[in-house]
Amino acid sequence: MFKRMFAAFIMTLAASAAVAQDETTTTTNDPIVTENTTTSTVTTTSDSTNTVITAPPTAISPNINTANSDLCTVGVSGAVQTQILGISAGSTVRDMNCEKLKNAKTLYDMGMKVAAVSVMCQDGRIFQAMMDAGTPCPIDGKIGEEAKSEWNDPSNQSRRPDSQPGIGMNIDPDTRTTLIGGALVLGILAVLLGGG
Repeated sequence: MFKRMFAAFIMTLAASAAVAQDETTTTTNDPIVTENTTTSTVTTTSDSTNTVITAPPTAISPNINTANSDLCTVGVSGAVQTQILGISAGSTVRDMNCEKLKNAKTLYDMGMKVAAVSVMCQDGRIFQAMMDAGTPCPIDGKIGEEAKSEWNDPSNQSRRPDSQPGIGMNIDPDTRTTLIGGALVLGILAVLLGGG
C-alpha cells in the first residue's frame, strides 16, 4: 500500500508541475493591457499695457579726430538731451602755442635761427627769460648788445611782450567763436531744464 500511495503522490506532483508549467507559458505569451484616459484643459487670459513716458535720449556728440600729430588742434564736442530736444555740437580749437613751437622749429630747421628765436620771443615768459640770461631777443635785425639797448629804449617799450598787460588774455577769433557757441549751448540747456 505504501507503494501505491507513493505512486499516487508522485503522479499528483507530476500533474501539478505540468499544469503549473502550462499556466506559466500562457501567462508570458499574453500581453498586459492597461487602459488610461486623460483629459486636460488649460485656459490663460492675459491683459497687459505698455506705456512709454519718455523717449530714449538720442543726442550723440560728434567724433572729431585730431589724432594726426602734425596738427595743432584739439577736438571739442558735446551733446545735451532733454525729454523734448537733443542738441549736439563739435568743433576744433587751434592751439596757438603748438603753432608757435612748430613755426619756430620749421624756421630753425631751414637755417633761420634768428627768426626762430624771434618767433619764440613773442611769448612774454620767453622774452623775459632771454633778457635774464643776457641774450636778448632780436629786434629789427639787431641781436646781442645792440638788441638789448634797442629793447631798453623807451620808444620800444610798447613792443616788449613782457610789458603788455593782459597779453595772456588775448583770444584768437577761433577760440572766441568756440566760447560764444559754448555759451549759447549752455544758455539753451538752462532754458530747457528750467522750463521742464
